[in-house]
Formats: sequence, structure tokens, C-alpha cells
Amino acid sequence: MTLPAKPKRTVSSQKNILIGCGIGVAVAIIILVISMSFPVSTITSDNSILVDPTKETQTLFVIARVTIQNTGNQPLTNITVDYGYGDRDFIPILKPGETLIMSPPEGNSLQFVRVTADGNIDVYKAYREPIAMPGMMGS
Repeated sequence: MTLPAKPKRTVSSQKNILIGCGIGVAVAIIILVISMSFPVSTITSDNSILVDPTKETQTLFVIARVTIQNTGNQPLTNITVDYGYGDRDFIPILKPGETLIMSPPEGNSLQFVRVTADGNIDVYKAYREPIAMPGMMGS
């Protein structure tokens, strides 16, 4: 006497394709979010600079700063930080690995920053607002 066999469950190829596409879209979104969350440096031969303008809106005030880092192998010279509307700072030299945190002048609109330097460095970035974490100031 033989026992009846259970029918084999088959998952259609359409379902497999749908699941694969869903996973692919999820991975693409995760990569996009991670790449947009972290600033990257602009590279030209031995000259490389990282520019990260941030502004944090608090209840009573706004904290703004521009982080500038020489991520290259050579010193960067004649760096101009243009905050817009005629507000500028000048940095004569930035050694490899050195980081400066600049504060825009009070009353600036905090829309964009343009950083130029010798060696064809020209970076234009808009201010980004970090994600507010629960329990932190301003959240």
C-alpha cells in the first residue's frame, strides 16, 4: 500500500521575476539614500577637496557651518569660500588632511556655497539639513 504523494508546490516564474525586481528596487533605494547622506570629495589628480555645508534649524536660531577638508596629496592654495551675496572667506593654504570648519556670516541666506582653489578646484554645493534625531537639540 502506497501513501498518496503531496503535490509539488511550484512558484511561477512571474512571481520569481516580481520578487527579484522588488529586491532590486529596495537595494537601489538603499544605495541612493546612503550616497546622498554622505558627502564625497571632488578629485582632480593630486588635488582633492571635500566641501560639506550644513544648516540645522532650531526653534530660535539656525546653526550653519561649512566643513572644508583637503583630501588630496598636495596642499591647496588660494581657497575662496563664497557664501553668496558677496559674503566670502579666503584661506591661503590648506595642507593635506587638514580640515577647517567655517561659519557663514550672520544674515546670509544659507542657500549655497562655492569653493574655488588653485588646481582647477571649483565646487558648488547647496546646504544640507541633517536628519533630526529624537532627544537631540531641535528635534
